[in-house]
Amino acid sequence: MAPVARRSLIAGWSAINALRRRPPLFPVALCAVAFAAWLSATDFGLGAPQPDSRITLRFVSWKPDHPRAWDEAIARFQEAHPGISIVREIAPHSSTAYHDLLTQKLKNRDRTVDLFFMDVIWVPEFAAAGWVLPLDDLFPESEQADFLPATIVTGLYQDHVYGVPSRIDAGMLYYRADLLNKYGYEPPRTWTELVEQAEAIVRGEAAVQPTLRGYSAQFKQYEGLVCNMLELVGSHGGSLLRERDGSSTLAAPETLAALRFARDQLMGRVAPRALLTYQEPESLAAFVQGQMVFHRNWPYAWEVVNSRERSKIAGLVGVAPLPSTANHRGIATLGGWLFGISALSAHQREAWAFISFLSSEAIQKHFALAAGIAPSRRALYDDPTLLDAHPHWRNQLTVLQSATPRPRTPVYPALSHILQRFFSRALAYPAIDLAAEAAMADEQITRLLELTRSTT
Repeated sequence: MAPVARRSLIAGWSAINALRRRPPLFPVALCAVAFAAWLSATDFGLGAPQPDSRITLRFVSWKPDHPRAWDEAIARFQEAHPGISIVREIAPHSSTAYHDLLTQKLKNRDRTVDLFFMDVIWVPEFAAAGWVLPLDDLFPESEQADFLPATIVTGLYQDHVYGVPSRIDAGMLYYRADLLNKYGYEPPRTWTELVEQAEAIVRGEAAVQPTLRGYSAQFKQYEGLVCNMLELVGSHGGSLLRERDGSSTLAAPETLAALRFARDQLMGRVAPRALLTYQEPESLAAFVQGQMVFHRNWPYAWEVVNSRERSKIAGLVGVAPLPSTANHRGIATLGGWLFGISALSAHQREAWAFISFLSSEAIQKHFALAAGIAPSRRALYDDPTLLDAHPHWRNQLTVLQSATPRPRTPVYPALSHILQRFFSRALAYPAIDLAAEAAMADEQITRLLELTRSTT
């Protein structure tokens, strides 16, 4: 008899003997107890079923634009690591809403969170709060050297590295190449040219496409609005904070000029009023439906606009750097997402294995081909397969590497909320006193930043 079965039989008879020392039971009950003990212990002589020994990693991320690409990547990881199971918690697509959900979990010291996506602007906040694990030992400089420098900088805070770059993002201008060619235009080099070209094309197409409009972007009150306005302000020679002392510059002439251009030229002449409700999905949907001449978005949009299943204008689109002004170069906001590990995770080693897999050259290539995501690894920009699929990357790498970051501060979410409210009011209400509103927002930002300086 097998040892397991022998132990099981002994357990069964022990149960009977114990019952014999008690008041008499019916014989049927005695047999039932013995049989149940033997059955549960032996599982028909095959041994007791073992519990699932796999480790479950809980990964919090926003709703992906390409769920199939993610499903395939995770399936490949689990096939290579059968001892680890991945459970995703999907947050809203909006980076602002996602930030609110994730930080609530981290503030509550939720130990079910193992790893997460971090927007590049969250690293100082998460690191200062102790929510994210330092990766200095896991992600040494020798490995960091394989990534684009701009993406590594976004994961640093106070000389420690907290995030591994999953991608690089920068604002780009998508345009209807067929319509520009039809009217004899090159991609606009300045914002003024963009407005003039958009008006001429919309006017010329009015008889055949009366719903065509000139420009779509992300002007809803959320983080995307800050990205769009940073680009417009920068191309007018301004910035959100002064470099020399970190003071707010919303009331500066350059910032006010950019706001007036966005309000009076983009909103007032070539963009629909609905622009104030657009995030990335809505603005991209309008473009791929053939309703816009120009569209500002991130690199991932290239795959969508050229998908025969998802776009009415596949094969008719070009991409260019964002416009400049007469006296200042164009600016692209640096975006991107990093992988971070919760400082409270009980499975940090396994979480690192998952991050290493997702940030590998093979998986970044997978996302580049399947989802149009611009990789953060240097070597992939020399990959002939990727360059065949994304020929514009040959010319856009310089734009990606020189993109302008948003202010880096542990209180960036609070700073962003002030900027969002100010920009949204400035665009939505043409009659407000723009200079007075800017001065009030400057004062709020100054008080906020002074508070952080006094606590460090």
